[in-house]
Amino acid sequence: MIVNPQLFNYRLIISSLLVVLTVLGIYSYTKYKSIESYEGFLKQEKVLIESELSDLLSSYDDLSQDYSLMASQLKDAKLETRNALDSLRLLNSDLSIITRFKEQLVVLKSKNKVLLSTIDSLNSANKQLQKDKRYALNTIKENTNTINDLEHVNDSLNKSIDNAAVLKASNISATSYRLKSGNKRFTDRAKRVNAIDVCITLNENPLASKGKKDIYIQIVSPGGNVVSDQGEVTFGDTSLIYSNKEVVDYNNRNLEICTAIVADEDDKPFEKGYYFINVFHGNKKLSSTSIELI
Repeated sequence: MIVNPQLFNYRLIISSLLVVLTVLGIYSYTKYKSIESYEGFLKQEKVLIESELSDLLSSYDDLSQDYSLMASQLKDAKLETRNALDSLRLLNSDLSIITRFKEQLVVLKSKNKVLLSTIDSLNSANKQLQKDKRYALNTIKENTNTINDLEHVNDSLNKSIDNAAVLKASNISATSYRLKSGNKRFTDRAKRVNAIDVCITLNENPLASKGKKDIYIQIVSPGGNVVSDQGEVTFGDTSLIYSNKEVVDYNNRNLEICTAIVADEDDKPFEKGYYFINVFHGNKKLSSTSIELI
C-alpha cells in the first residue's frame, strides 16, 4: 500500500493542533475558575471589611450621644473610619487594596479599643462619683438633721436656763392697819384702815443676775382702782400702774422685802371688799395675794 507522504503530514499536523487546542482549553477553563474564585474571595474580604467599618461607625454614633466630654476624640475616630469606608467602597477589589485596608482596619480597631477602655474608666469613675455624691448628700442630710435637733435642744436649754434665771418670789403677805402718829393698829375694818403692809421674799437663785432690782407693788381696790397711785411705768408694749416701788440689792440669796402702802386722801375711807396685791419685777408678776376688808 502506497501512503502519500503529504497527506500523512497534514494528518499529523491536525492531530497535534487538536491536542494543543484541547490542552489550551483545559488550561483556560482551569485558569478561568481560579480567577473567578480569587475575585470572589476579594469581594468577600471587601464586604467583611466594609461591615466591620460600618460597625465601628455605629459604635461611635452610640458613644457620641452619652460622652460629650470625649466629643473631639470620637469625632476624629469617626471621621477616619468614615473616610476609610468611603474609599473602600469606591475602589475595585484588589489584593493590595484589600491588604492595605485590612491593615488600616487593625489600626482603627486599636484606636476604638483605647476609646472604649477610656470610656469604661469614665463609667467607673462616674459611678464612684455618683456613689460618693449620694453618700455626701446623705451625710449632709444626717448632719443637718443632727444640727436641727441640736438647735432644738439648745433652744430648749436656753429657754430652760432663761426660765431658771428668772427672779422668783414666795411668802407674800399683806396686813391692813390704821396708821396714826407713827403707831400701827391692825384692823380689817374698812372705815378704819388707811395703810397696808406688803412683805415678800425674793428666792435664792444662783442663775439669776445679781445687782439692783426694781420691785413694783400694786394694790387694786374692789372698785378696780390702784391704791396710792404713783404713776405708770412702761415695759415694751405693756405698762403698769403701781402703788409703790422698792429698789433692792439682790445677791442671789433669799431677800425679804417689806413695804408700807399708805392710802392717799382720795382713797379714804377704804371700800369694803377684796383688795388684790400684786408684786412685779419688770413686766413679770412675781407673786400675788388678797385681803378682805369688812
